[in-house]
Amino acid sequence: MNTLTTEPLASLLDRLFVEADAATSPAMASFSRAERERLIRSKTEYLDLYGRLKDLWLPVSRETGTLLYMLTRSSGAKSIVEFGTSFGISTLHLAAALRDNGGGRLITSEFEPSKVKRARRNLVDGGLADLVDIREGDALKTLSTDLPQKIDLLLLDGAKALYRDILTLVEDRLKPGALIVADNADDSPDYLAHVRSATSGYLSVPFADDVELSMRIG
Repeated sequence: MNTLTTEPLASLLDRLFVEADAATSPAMASFSRAERERLIRSKTEYLDLYGRLKDLWLPVSRETGTLLYMLTRSSGAKSIVEFGTSFGISTLHLAAALRDNGGGRLITSEFEPSKVKRARRNLVDGGLADLVDIREGDALKTLSTDLPQKIDLLLLDGAKALYRDILTLVEDRLKPGALIVADNADDSPDYLAHVRSATSGYLSVPFADDVELSMRIG
């Protein structure tokens, strides 16, 4: 028995994944593939892009959610930073693992107010709100202050163009052995080039189809 597979969280996650699978975004349909790829990789237009996609769920997959729970549990993580809350599906998985690790603190950042409101409600419904600090605004600002001295795990699942910037922002607080999970990392080639470099201070491997898993070694 664990928090992830028992009530109230188990049925909440089932419902949220069903809602996410059924959701559509008229704004997304209006983009050509080339325009979408350009905007995703832009460091200057990401706020506009994700603002236009405010109704899009952009969740981790069920498998990635389970992976996040397993990595947090197996590493004994107590201190987690998440970039990109969205509606809070990944946040729920991470917070469940913190609960089962005996407690801890999860700092997560989301700039879209409607998503922050929904994520907070989901955390209350899942009985995990006491473990999570949701910071509303641009993560380049919200994650620049008041972070733990040591971070055990970092999840990158926000604007792909900022993965390298967010990593740089928190890098000096990542403890040796800290894990970094980057969802949809193929959309952030500069991030991948960095963490895969032999001189970067990381060991990094692609994991499944859409995740890059890295470990801080320096």
